[in-house]
Amino acid sequence: MLNVPPVTAYLNGRFAPLDQLQVSVLDRGFLFGDGVYEVIPVYDRQPFRLTEHLNRLATSLESVRIPNPHTPAEWAAIIGELIAKQASADQSVYLQVTRGPAWPRNHAFPAKVEPTVFLFADPLTPPAPALVENGVVAATMADIRWLRCNVKAISLLANVLARQHGVDEGVAETILLRDGLLIEGSASNIFIVKNGVIAAPPPSHLMLTGITYDLIIELARQHGMPIEIREVSETELRDANEVWLSSSSREVLAVVSLDGRPVGNGTPGPIYRAIYRHYQAFKAGVMRIGHDRPLDQT
Repeated sequence: MLNVPPVTAYLNGRFAPLDQLQVSVLDRGFLFGDGVYEVIPVYDRQPFRLTEHLNRLATSLESVRIPNPHTPAEWAAIIGELIAKQASADQSVYLQVTRGPAWPRNHAFPAKVEPTVFLFADPLTPPAPALVENGVVAATMADIRWLRCNVKAISLLANVLARQHGVDEGVAETILLRDGLLIEGSASNIFIVKNGVIAAPPPSHLMLTGITYDLIIELARQHGMPIEIREVSETELRDANEVWLSSSSREVLAVVSLDGRPVGNGTPGPIYRAIYRHYQAFKAGVMRIGHDRPLDQT
């Protein structure tokens, strides 16, 4: 039996202990991976950029033609109540919507769709200080996923295999390459620095641009740090002075070794340390008090 944490979750209108909630075995999320999800960081019980997360959820739902079961106000109320029921002030809210149960099993959409809505929250802990100070290692592999990676779909088998490749290699992340270009990590976005200029792949159907990705770009521009949003070649990745990964759970971390070779001098670089400081200041001054946008800097 799974050792399920004693937390309150939400399923189709009902709040209950996580281990007491059940989904039909005929749910299309279970049978087909037919659904989408969001992960929303929460600081001091304030969901970060809830509007942006709900907009991305709505876009994903529209892309796979699942009707959105709630208005933004309804989503905000459900998420707010879920947050209030947790012990931790800092949380990671997982939200999933599937096309719901249907019979008979058929690849085509059922005539009547009743989406399944499921949410739970985990405590959110920042990366360990040693990871920030020393950086992490990464490996690369070819990106052989489908061509709609901008949809935050629950059918994540390709990402699971990429992440497991990293585990097998003993590294923190697997960086995906396609047709000679940097795409993203198995569960992160990737930035590089060369000659003092930050570069990141542009949003496209081949990658899922994170809310943290957007924030890092905002912070770089706000603080006058040169940044280019453009295609980044594999050669540029391997020759970079710095490489970073970003996600809501890992914030921003420096990659100091890639495929067994040091990145730059093998330690987190000065541009990384600057963006990390800006990120932490933003987290303390904005995320934790519920603002959606950076505060004016003085």
